[in-house]
Amino acid sequence: MASSVDNLFDGIYQVVKLIPEGRVSSYGAIAQYLGTKSGARLVGWAMNACHNMPDVPAHRVVNRNGMLTGKHHFGGNVMQERLEAEGVKVENDKIINFEAHFWNPSTELL
Repeated sequence: MASSVDNLFDGIYQVVKLIPEGRVSSYGAIAQYLGTKSGARLVGWAMNACHNMPDVPAHRVVNRNGMLTGKHHFGGNVMQERLEAEGVKVENDKIINFEAHFWNPSTELL
């Protein structure tokens, strides 16, 4: 029997899989879209738990300021390298022109 956390994580992964290449979303925006009570922190835990799931583009989830706060879970500069391969420029662990790359599921998934 799946736990409620497993079900929440699955819902988070389904949203993250919808983030288009070259775009990013935030932990809080995903949590708000899903209406999760634990909010952004739960989304962060889900991203930390999915590194063996190549179909979940966890590198596209950043904090509300565009900072690569989850980068240490990827090792080295993998998160930045994946974003830059998609055309997202990163400087000092922060996405340049964050607003232009931001994907908000609450407005994009109507």
